[in-house]
Amino acid sequence: MKTILIIGIGAGDPDYITVQGIKALNRADVFFLMDKGPAKAELRALREEICRRHIAPGRAHRFVEAKSPPRDTRPADYRASVDELNAAKQAVFEVMIADEMVDGETAAILVWGDPMLYDSTIRNIEAIAAAGRHRIAWEVMPGITAVQALAARHKIPLNRIAEPVLLTTGRKLAEGFPEGVDSAVVLLDGEDTFGRFADAAVHGEMEIYWGAYLGTPDEILISGRLADVAADIHRRRAEARQKHGWIMDTYLIRKLDRSRIQPSLTLSEAFHNNPRV
Repeated sequence: MKTILIIGIGAGDPDYITVQGIKALNRADVFFLMDKGPAKAELRALREEICRRHIAPGRAHRFVEAKSPPRDTRPADYRASVDELNAAKQAVFEVMIADEMVDGETAAILVWGDPMLYDSTIRNIEAIAAAGRHRIAWEVMPGITAVQALAARHKIPLNRIAEPVLLTTGRKLAEGFPEGVDSAVVLLDGEDTFGRFADAAVHGEMEIYWGAYLGTPDEILISGRLADVAADIHRRRAEARQKHGWIMDTYLIRKLDRSRIQPSLTLSEAFHNNPRV
């Protein structure tokens, strides 16, 4: 039997990994890495830093790297392209399981954020186990998501009192702001979709809390009324992507809560509220 650990490692800060995740790191004999090219070498370096920082001295382990299958960035059929990509990734993982592990060993796959949120690693390993070509057991360790990191870095709760929050993608947001929802957290937005809602006369006043490279030295945070900051986010995002060759960002966009905006008091109103003024 071979064991696969799917470990959520957080949004970027090596200290975002949980105690459970650290224990899992120290169980692994081999770490499977996907090579996504020179532009994303920083992502591998961050994974290696997590291992250096949290694996006990003297604990033997090794890294195995394979080329990540290419992805069609503008597919005609999005779901079909995702299925094809996952099938290709499953084939790569199967080769590593067959060739780079012996019976009784444990391998770890380090997943950004939490494996349950817009990541296909769980689906891929589940499909490999179901195919029955390898005798494997697998476990999942949760991590700190970009959504959690975004809220913490902006020092905000995601939801208003008694109100829901929707987790969605830029692709879905482009279809329109969701009905019956005041607050939406948006991931995987490569088109700056938030800009479509910057016109307050059309969509009403919106506010945004945006973050990129969360938890890393390159972190960028911008917040405010969407009409005021949308252009700045667009500019900073484009500059950062050109500089690094990649970007991971997310944001909370929501309708402005006018009930929390306090109008300025006149002098007589202030005296009436507090006669000692």
